[in-house]
Amino acid sequence: MGYWRVATGGLAATLIGNGLGRFAYTPLIPVLIAAGWFAPAEASYLAAANLAGYLVGALLADRLSRALSGTGAIRLAAATTAMSLLACGWNFGFVWYAGWRFLAGVTGGVLMVLAVPVVLAVTSPERRGSAAGVVITGIGVGITASGLIIPALAPAGPRIIWLALAASAAALTAYIWFAIPRERIDVNRTTGTALRLPRAVWPLLAAYGCDAIGFIPHTVFWIDYIARALGHGLATGGTHWIVFGCSVVIGPLLCGLFADRYGLGLAFVLSMAVKAVGVGLPMVSTHPAALFTSSVVVGMLVSGSTSLCSAWIAELVGATHHRRVWGWLTGAFGLALAAGAWLMSHIFAQTHAYAPLFAIGAGALVIGVALATIALALKPPAN
Repeated sequence: MGYWRVATGGLAATLIGNGLGRFAYTPLIPVLIAAGWFAPAEASYLAAANLAGYLVGALLADRLSRALSGTGAIRLAAATTAMSLLACGWNFGFVWYAGWRFLAGVTGGVLMVLAVPVVLAVTSPERRGSAAGVVITGIGVGITASGLIIPALAPAGPRIIWLALAASAAALTAYIWFAIPRERIDVNRTTGTALRLPRAVWPLLAAYGCDAIGFIPHTVFWIDYIARALGHGLATGGTHWIVFGCSVVIGPLLCGLFADRYGLGLAFVLSMAVKAVGVGLPMVSTHPAALFTSSVVVGMLVSGSTSLCSAWIAELVGATHHRRVWGWLTGAFGLALAAGAWLMSHIFAQTHAYAPLFAIGAGALVIGVALATIALALKPPAN
């Protein structure tokens, strides 16, 4: 009972910070545009502001956990995310919105970095693998829920949607208070051993940054592309988002099974290669079957590649230094995510075309495949 309570508390944290705080915005973009709250270019810049905040949150997470404990930082970040969602229910202009979307990005970064280490710190060693999987599942659950909630509430307008998201986040925050132990959890505990990074870490860090850029087209522009650019409407866009979210849920499991058989390094390389195909597929065909294939493939590997990279880092540097090095990679991911989102938003504002965005994403993933392959070649031999 204690195991499930703590693990689902972590799930609630990633659901709030990423599933609702970040990814629920994607199916909201066409609603905001249709309601006249923002122009298409402004809506994409607001998404970029959120991703810039994610970088800041990822970099601040370690310091915040030292000041408040991991549990305290998670509670603060979850409550602040709920407040930011509530504030977005009132449109007082682009600057107001950008500030709150940026803050939601900060809290999302904090929750993403700390949720797994905090949960694992109070979980027995034999249950840590499954506990980490439960925590990451929160992202997909949030995406799926937003795909169901937002199209259903779209006729009521953006304010009602934001209030519903805020209420959901507030309820989940209350559950976190109950689920994750109140005592201080030191997620920064180490044995004092020196950190000596294998050479493979550096190309892997760069590859993970490329993965972030490939992540952007589907997590920012995908639903607007389907709903408005292709003319399929918000209901179809919401269906794609549900499919995407369900794929995010199952991605880590399938990737983990493959990695158990063939190794983490090879699994990560292949995950990026397949994701490149999924991101580039809309440039080849916009047939409904191709669009759904793209949603499934990219959805599975959005979460699957993250879990593979985290596990591979643990294999390379050891459990003692995993949290620290994973924080660096999360920061690199956030930096690439923020820079790539601003670049793509600028390109979209100038061209109002989606094809260049898919091309950039797929191209970055191809570069990432090459870098990950170098990391695999540099991996130290097993003892």
